[in-house]
Amino acid sequence: MALSVRTIEAERHREFNAAQSSVSFLQTPAWGQVKSEWRSESIGWFNGADGPLGAGLVLYRQLPKIKKYLAYLPEGPVIDWSAPDIGEWLRPLADHVRSAGAFGVRIGATAIARRWSAETIKAAIADERITRLSEAIPDQINHATSRTRNRLRELGWRPPEEEEGFAAGQPRFVFQLPIAGRTPDQLLAGMNQLWRRNIKKAAKAGVVVNRGTVDDLPEFHRLYVETAERDHFRPRPLSYFQTMFDALLAEDPDRIRLYLARHEGDLVAATTWVRVGQHTWYSYGASSTKKREVRGSNAVQWKMITDALEAGATIYDLRGITEGLEEDDPHLGLIQFKVGTGGEAVEYLGEWDLPLNPLLYKAFDLYMKRR
Repeated sequence: MALSVRTIEAERHREFNAAQSSVSFLQTPAWGQVKSEWRSESIGWFNGADGPLGAGLVLYRQLPKIKKYLAYLPEGPVIDWSAPDIGEWLRPLADHVRSAGAFGVRIGATAIARRWSAETIKAAIADERITRLSEAIPDQINHATSRTRNRLRELGWRPPEEEEGFAAGQPRFVFQLPIAGRTPDQLLAGMNQLWRRNIKKAAKAGVVVNRGTVDDLPEFHRLYVETAERDHFRPRPLSYFQTMFDALLAEDPDRIRLYLARHEGDLVAATTWVRVGQHTWYSYGASSTKKREVRGSNAVQWKMITDALEAGATIYDLRGITEGLEEDDPHLGLIQFKVGTGGEAVEYLGEWDLPLNPLLYKAFDLYMKRR
């Protein structure tokens, strides 16, 4: 199979994505408009007149002062990651971005490598001998993904080190709740006792969850900034969310939603929900420091989960988790919160780098570290 890669129009890219059961929202043409500091390009894989057989969104980040770029495909491209030789797909990609001036390329394969059930994770947390998720025996191993990982190394690709300066990457471990073929009652029964209690407590306290509009983004952002100050992370500006909603809604009127949870008129939690095909994501979340006892965060999550089910989704994705399972790990509480939904941890094949010009790639990494 001789594949070639070339630029495709955004509309053709959207048509390809629409035919897939699951494509990351980071691989939609609209996402290129959100990441305005990067130059974007939709590409397709072709075999003669057929195709596209695969597609991807490439983001190009320029090196300071020279016209050389890092080519980045966040959670992409959408290709056959189980192919006998993944090089048949990736060599024409490298050739294409090299001709566009790229000194290196980073991909983000969403091929699933391993899965851990909620019960397995809870047992691992309770086991003092296990300090990281990858040390726990998985419930499922995808051997085709293991083969692809080995082939990537043979082809010169390497996974980025966690401490590297280029920090635009996406998480390798995520937490997902499979919802296909299940009723709301079955989903609720699959949650742990604390989640069920908190959902009922929020309802009893009178927490009301409604869908917001773009006009409600300033209210969401105020709560988001409060959350950032409390949890010690750098918040994105309001303009980022306004751009995100404008771009994603222009591509699909139900691509992204805003949810607002209120108690007696006070905003206690707010979240964003994204859907592409049969896959939905919990994207951003915010919660008030006050009135935490009314459990607005559980209420808004439950509303998004049931709405995802109603929209025909098969996966509700709570996005990234870290590996640390030790009692003093600062991120353990987030894992436990997500595990309470009764879902599963998923390890992707993840991100891999191919330096096309090793000297320039090293220079770019040093530049990003200084930033």
